[in-house]
Amino acid sequence: MPELSRRRRMLILVICCSSLFMVSLDNTIVNLALPSIQRELGSSLSALQWTVDAYTLVIACLLLLSGSTADRIGRRRVFQTGLVLFGLGSLLCSAAPTTGALIACRALQAVGGSMLNPVALSIISNTFLDRRERAKAIGVWGAVIGVSMALGPVLGGVLVDGVGWRSVFWINVPVAVAAVVLCAKFVPESRAARARRFDPLGQLLVVVLLGGLVFGIIEGPNLGWTSPAILGCFAAALVAGGLLVRVESRLSQPLVDPRFFRSIPFSAATLTAVCAFAALSGFLFLNALYLQDVRGYTPLHAGLLTLPMAVMAGVLPPVSARLVSSRGARVSLLIAGAAIAASALLLALVLRADTPIAVMLVAYVLFGVGFGMVNAPITNTAVAGMPLSQSGVAGAVASTSRQTGAALGVAVLGSLVTSSIAGPFAAGFAGAARPAWLVMIGCGLAIVVLGILATGRRAVASAARTAALFDESATERVAAAAAR
Repeated sequence: MPELSRRRRMLILVICCSSLFMVSLDNTIVNLALPSIQRELGSSLSALQWTVDAYTLVIACLLLLSGSTADRIGRRRVFQTGLVLFGLGSLLCSAAPTTGALIACRALQAVGGSMLNPVALSIISNTFLDRRERAKAIGVWGAVIGVSMALGPVLGGVLVDGVGWRSVFWINVPVAVAAVVLCAKFVPESRAARARRFDPLGQLLVVVLLGGLVFGIIEGPNLGWTSPAILGCFAAALVAGGLLVRVESRLSQPLVDPRFFRSIPFSAATLTAVCAFAALSGFLFLNALYLQDVRGYTPLHAGLLTLPMAVMAGVLPPVSARLVSSRGARVSLLIAGAAIAASALLLALVLRADTPIAVMLVAYVLFGVGFGMVNAPITNTAVAGMPLSQSGVAGAVASTSRQTGAALGVAVLGSLVTSSIAGPFAAGFAGAARPAWLVMIGCGLAIVVLGILATGRRAVASAARTAALFDESATERVAAAAAR
């Protein structure tokens, strides 16, 4: 792809970030609408979990396929298709008559969403050819993730309180339409020189692994943890995970190259994303229920209370990006993990039905600091060192880890509350939520440990060896082609 003018590169960045804003916003904006959805559609707690996880789970399952497909048939083409499906799914969600229909429409939304984030990141990586300029663009990308996911509860509260829960889906439609038109006019088509072939078995195993795991966790409290259906789900997920590693390591063009994970920084970034987004999604899910169903606040009031978290998550990503570029990822990751753990610890110790608002705001600020600091090092570490020709797949792995974490966070933390609660929801929530906050503490501490492991000398050496593997493979392919 020829080098574009700076003005056009900036416009492409805006177009890509608008899609990211929609997809990330939808991860969190729905949380403030859950109590209203529950009242209007008569949804159970597990159905509310599925309203969130049908979206994140489908995205997590299809991101790798979408990234590799875009590398193969054209990134702009796949990106535009995703925008159309996402806008259509949003429109259908706003008209859903039942919880089941809403969940199905959320899944359609997610099919489109899976074609947006990894493909947009690939477009950005191939548009900004200068390393420093690319790092700044990725920093903007990380900032948009933080702002959109943190602003979701605030914007959701305003819309649900003023218009109704269906309005949280309306706002996606005009953005999607505008992005489709601008993309056709300004974003050039690009493909990988050597894209991977379609890997149907690998894709099926990813679906079974993630789907079986999340279904078992969400439905376990209802069906019983030892029921045949739940044990079968966990067994299928375990077998699928083992087969996935075995099958992918034997393919010349796998869905995701297992060699990526020989890089300690890349593997650590993947696990960090899972931990960070599990903490975020679980926190937002439980916090929305706590503020509205336990404290009795309106959606608007509940959304405004999370504003301190949104402010910190919006202000700190550029700060984190500068820290990453000047001092590496360690400082940002240590701050992020420590702040998330401190927030969860405070909630575990003091959360009751009458906890002072000032204390809650401290917990929200701490969580916003943690989440605001974590995105830049995740994105930068995941993409750095990967070949541009496979940037769609590399970006998809980073995005998949985020969505997987988001799905697991709602599933695990929500099920912990469902399993522990006894008696009326409002009276028993505080005690039932304590195990969930302990899991969130573990996520924060894990980020601290991963931040240390990912930035040592051994980690840097492993990243260099991994990059050399791809260079050697490219050299070998060229030599083989010349010999033929």
